[in-house]
Amino acid sequence: MGLSGGQSGLLMPPLLLLTCLQLGMGLERISYVPQLSSATLAGTFTQSTFTLEQPRGRFSHLNISDFDPIWLVVAHSNAAQNFTAPQRVEDTPVPADFPQRGYYLTLMANRALYPGGQPGNQLRVLRVGNDTHCSPMTRGCNHPLPGPGPYRVKFLVVSDRGSLAETEWSSELRLQQAEALQATPGSQSAGAVVIIAILSVLLAVLLTALLVLLIYTCYDTCGSTPISGPRESVCVRRYNPHHMFSPPAVGGS
Repeated sequence: MGLSGGQSGLLMPPLLLLTCLQLGMGLERISYVPQLSSATLAGTFTQSTFTLEQPRGRFSHLNISDFDPIWLVVAHSNAAQNFTAPQRVEDTPVPADFPQRGYYLTLMANRALYPGGQPGNQLRVLRVGNDTHCSPMTRGCNHPLPGPGPYRVKFLVVSDRGSLAETEWSSELRLQQAEALQATPGSQSAGAVVIIAILSVLLAVLLTALLVLLIYTCYDTCGSTPISGPRESVCVRRYNPHHMFSPPAVGGS
């Protein structure tokens, strides 16, 4: 049975309202790309951390309150396209989920911590991967990054009403890698040869000195040892030649 014109007219406003609500449930896209720190700061990249500029004044939207959590999403570059925004804070992936999911959320803040305007003399940066004491199972843990990357990051606003807004993904970020020491030809190898020659000469001189000392010690010991000491008795056998033999005296008659 068809609807009359009046009834269909009464149903249009609720339908339009429902459509607007459904559209409002989508993530709001914030036109901002996370940037590396531009300050003169040592260690912008290390083997397990990197430093970002704070997104100051980027979340002044009507549907974001001062108490809505703002997270930093850290993802492998090839897993960024598979990222799914959590609808509840309880579903926030932690660093321990990184090997399986390829992304996690960290550095929870709010809009009051990212005010607009000039920061003044204060250095306002975000050091990603700087907490070596938190457990990777803890929500929001800023755990050191596990490898050189590449990584991509973005900011995400998640409240008890679900995910509200997100920024653009950053460009690829690569950490420093440890380089193995390698011997290079040229002056370094020539210097090594000189050092080896000097050490060889010193070793030969040392061995010669030890040999001379050993010979001198043996000679001195053998040449100065007496045949007999004061407490040693030496038996000397008396010998009389036959021409000096005198018969015993015989008493006179």
